[in-house]
Amino acid sequence: MTATRRYDEDLRAIGQALEARDVSVFELKRLTDWYIINSMPEQTESVRSKLWQWFGQSRSGSSPEALTLGLADVEKLTQAGRARRSEPDQLPNVHSVSNSLRTIGAYLDSKEVELLELHKRRISITLSYRDKAGQEHKEDRAISSFNNLFKELYGKRGQTQKNSAMQESK
Repeated sequence: MTATRRYDEDLRAIGQALEARDVSVFELKRLTDWYIINSMPEQTESVRSKLWQWFGQSRSGSSPEALTLGLADVEKLTQAGRARRSEPDQLPNVHSVSNSLRTIGAYLDSKEVELLELHKRRISITLSYRDKAGQEHKEDRAISSFNNLFKELYGKRGQTQKNSAMQESK
């Protein structure tokens, strides 16, 4: 198994890039030092509109948007994201793509696994990962099932910020 990444940071940065492109439904694959993301159309249209969309895509040759990011690209996105975060006491939006992915990344980090694939839909997610023994696992979960972990992470972040502020005032 390759060295474990900090998925909470990587996935948050990727989530911010996807938010900038207004992408919330996608498939992400991790290949060694690369993340490959394919956006997917929202599944809220009628059957008729889906058929028209499919017909239009097949005639025009267009397909869902693809984004490929190397680890250096993700690091740049992480640095840019840190520079933009200016209100540390503001409660983050648990439903944003970046915070959802950060929380899911922290979940993967806590399990000490290697991410293989992540399929995000409007209200659910499918995770594929490999554990330290080399066994592959797949989980289908509601995104809301990560809410308690999000609250725990936010609480830890708030405590860390308070401790840092106390250290600076001494």
